Amino acid sequence: MILPIVYQDEYIVAIDKPAGLLVHRSMLDKHETLFAMQILRDQLGQHVFPVHRLDRPTSGVLLFALSSEIARNLTEQFSAKNIAKTYFAIVRGHSPEQGHIDYALKEKLDKIADKKARQDKEPQQAQTDFVTLKQVEVPFAVGRYQTARYSLVKLHPLTGRKHQLRRHMAHIRHPIVGDTTHGDGKQNQFIRQQYGFEGMALTCQQMIIEHPVELKKLVLRSQFDARMANLLLNWDISSEQLQHII
Repeated sequence: MILPIVYQDEYIVAIDKPAGLLVHRSMLDKHETLFAMQILRDQLGQHVFPVHRLDRPTSGVLLFALSSEIARNLTEQFSAKNIAKTYFAIVRGHSPEQGHIDYALKEKLDKIADKKARQDKEPQQAQTDFVTLKQVEVPFAVGRYQTARYSLVKLHPLTGRKHQLRRHMAHIRHPIVGDTTHGDGKQNQFIRQQYGFEGMALTCQQMIIEHPVELKKLVLRSQFDARMANLLLNWDISSEQLQHII
């Protein structure tokens, strides 16, 4: 596997992570053998240092440092919320035109990976802005309604909590299509069987950082997720229309 590189210089490298690929080796899936970190290391012939994460089912911009010193700088940027990220998602229902979600999230701990973590943490502040870009309705009865509705939304997380976008969209009753943890099982099954869509409809398409050495604004941008584009094409949203919308 060759990972698409969206930006590279002597200090950092950003890839377009495909959905379904783990960032690094995890206790959560001991049988997995492919990881973005190892693939990229072999691809470049040098060590890479992850500075943030994308959930396994999420595609899009994933940033690595090429030294531990640069990794510390970038980690501080993430911690200080100095990095702007733009996600796109396809969600169930017709979501509001726009909104600001301010809903604290209790940290979800894994029994294996987080067994040494504190179990009594208070919910953490979590905020997300979103804009609805397109709404569709298809003539299929899923659940109790005679038609199925979906929306394409642009998401800007203002904080970085675990599964924040997935949990926030579920909180406002517009779960992300394909989310098996926080989503709608009937809708997920319908989308998979009717349109052949696999995985989750969430992608990080853009990240804006301050270059750790040159100290200039750097825009990292990936291609729109092909799986999501194909799903939208089923709803008569062409690639040209999509580029205009986003």
